[in-house]
Amino acid sequence: MPTERVLAVDPSLRGTGYAVLERSGGKIRALTYGVVVNPPKLSAHLCLREIHDALTGVARDHCPQSFAIEGVIYVQNVRTAIIMGSARGAALLVAAVHGLEVHEYAPRLVKQAVVGRGGAQKDQVAFMIRALLGLTETPPPDAADALAIGVTHFNRRATAIP
Repeated sequence: MPTERVLAVDPSLRGTGYAVLERSGGKIRALTYGVVVNPPKLSAHLCLREIHDALTGVARDHCPQSFAIEGVIYVQNVRTAIIMGSARGAALLVAAVHGLEVHEYAPRLVKQAVVGRGGAQKDQVAFMIRALLGLTETPPPDAADALAIGVTHFNRRATAIP
């Protein structure tokens, strides 16, 4: 089985989680992960630039072959939907510019795949990700979500589930 890398993203205007995971010989490991944190007073368009620039740097430094992102979630507030869509757009632009194949995973599916329950809390996801990947520290919640998206991506590809 050839080595494969994925850039996984949990988009949000103020705290976009990202992770690069590598699968080699059936083993998954985290190469890097973190959160693009934008302060509350930073204008939305500048937040989008920060997200784009940070993810561009990660993609350039780690050369992933694919891109996994959290699927669209339902929100009742139109303003929230627009903001979340904008953050997704900034992240998806990075995938497009780098020619990465994009895969989307619903939040409930990711939680089910990692924790075993679609309604799992963020701290449960972080705990399981730490255990599954053998991390020395529990990652921040947004980074843990990105790591979980990456793990879900590899697991679904390994079992040929679309």
